[in-house]
Amino acid sequence: MGVGKITPAHDPNDFEVGLRHDLERIVCINPNGTMNENAFGYEGLDRFLAREKLIGDLKEQDLLLRVEEIMHNAPFSERSGALIEPYLSKQWFVKMRPLADQVLKTQKDKNKKVNFVPKRFEKIMNHWMEITYDWCISRQLWWGHRIPAWYKDGEVYVGMEAPIGEGWVQDPDVLDTWFSSALWPFSTLGWPSDTEDLKRYYPNSVLVTGYDIIPFWVNRMTFQGLEFLGERPFEYCLIHGLIRDKEGRKMSKSLGNGIDPMDMIDQYGADALRYYLTTSVSNGLDMKFDEEALKSTWNFINKLWNASRFVLMNIEGFNGDEVFENLSLTDQWILTKYHETVKNVTKYMDKFELNNAGVEIYNFIYNDFCDHYIEFAKFYMSEDTTKKVLVKVLRGILKMLHPFMPYVTDEIYSMIPGVKENIMISDYPKFNKKEVFMSDATQVEHIIEFMKLYRKTYQENHMDKSVQVKFNNDSDYDLIKKMLKIENVVESALDITAYPVHFGEYDVTIYFEKEISEEDKLLIQKEIDDLKASIAKRKGLLANSNFVSKAPSHLVEQEREKLAMEEEKLQKLEQSF
Repeated sequence: MGVGKITPAHDPNDFEVGLRHDLERIVCINPNGTMNENAFGYEGLDRFLAREKLIGDLKEQDLLLRVEEIMHNAPFSERSGALIEPYLSKQWFVKMRPLADQVLKTQKDKNKKVNFVPKRFEKIMNHWMEITYDWCISRQLWWGHRIPAWYKDGEVYVGMEAPIGEGWVQDPDVLDTWFSSALWPFSTLGWPSDTEDLKRYYPNSVLVTGYDIIPFWVNRMTFQGLEFLGERPFEYCLIHGLIRDKEGRKMSKSLGNGIDPMDMIDQYGADALRYYLTTSVSNGLDMKFDEEALKSTWNFINKLWNASRFVLMNIEGFNGDEVFENLSLTDQWILTKYHETVKNVTKYMDKFELNNAGVEIYNFIYNDFCDHYIEFAKFYMSEDTTKKVLVKVLRGILKMLHPFMPYVTDEIYSMIPGVKENIMISDYPKFNKKEVFMSDATQVEHIIEFMKLYRKTYQENHMDKSVQVKFNNDSDYDLIKKMLKIENVVESALDITAYPVHFGEYDVTIYFEKEISEEDKLLIQKEIDDLKASIAKRKGLLANSNFVSKAPSHLVEQEREKLAMEEEKLQKLEQSF
């Protein structure tokens, strides 16, 4: 990397330099051509005092035309409140054109480039490398890597160690923070020594950073890595957005809209904050911080904790093996849903789509595992196989969640009987096709949807335990009877108000002696009207030859099945109305 001491050019055609020369001439040269005795009276003065003295000298020599006030924007130090003004000084620069060209050349090679996720952010790197100018790397700060340059009698020495001899004075400036930061991918691994860590971990796999510092950090890590080690510093660069307030404004001290993450951690826990921040928005997009959404994540963790407690309290005799025998229908369903989740989460994680992975895990845990399977499992807790399935699924859930919630998952995982290693070094879940039972899983899905309709009918009509239920076919209703606590079963139709409930292969009629109010009639009529509208829409779609011939066959078949179900439901509603 080439560096050199740069002295600003004194171009007489340059306006600012020319103006400075004119001021020197006005102040230092008397009208008779002799040197002003106050020529050197400005050295060492405060800038404001020097200006007052300059005005006084101009007045004294009758060279001042007028003094007028002007309004302009001036920056002030955030900490000291001092006015910030530029001044000419000698600085150290890095010659950028050769380094930038090397980056641009490497980015054209798919096997050597830094791959941005999302891909569109690669344009930012390339743009800044195309328009780059020499980089000033010396800074007048109190902290940082000291510039490795020493001066003595007009000589300049640059090296890793101080020069031998007396009288050498080191440059007081430090390196630009981004210059030091650019060394991170390899200096942390022992460079410039050829260490084992450097051989093993360089290039790094993934860098995660914000889009606002691509030119300052990502670009500079890239050209330093290429210059010093001949390789890209990392294979992938995952870009995230900025966290803004609920109104979409950037958080700042002046607006007073900042959120202290430690306050959020104290209130909701580090895992809740981590999961919320990593799964709430797509890569590269800004997010609006919403404490209510963070609260829902905290509730989700409580849900997981309570479900884990249920499992741990009901697995007496579990020996840690995963040999399944005599799987129940619901065991087969949850294993199928589990492996579908593993497959999808793995796909999303490999693509760095953390938000999609988070949603997939959330839906499986909240809906399939907690709301349904644990309720199913309560009827089979005497079976060893169900205990094994509970543990297998819980372990897999914790492993998939661990990158998002490291603390709570580690705590729960350590409580599971038979666990020998820490969750951090355990194997990530793998999709197993042998534990996928699609037909049985579909049957349980129908049971779940049927129970939703049954409960909806029960609640909307303010039913009580006196209801009587008739099963209209020979399907297996054993699990449904347990889950819905159906006690009064009749073999034949009753001459009282009937409420049909049908989904898939499950078809029942609920009898409840209740006078149908006008409000009930309006609700039933609305349901009938909605069904008629949906049926007409589906018939129109299936009558469209383009849809039938070009759409995937399974989608066409799904539409036909839904149409048949809706027509059957409409017929029963009209009969009961």
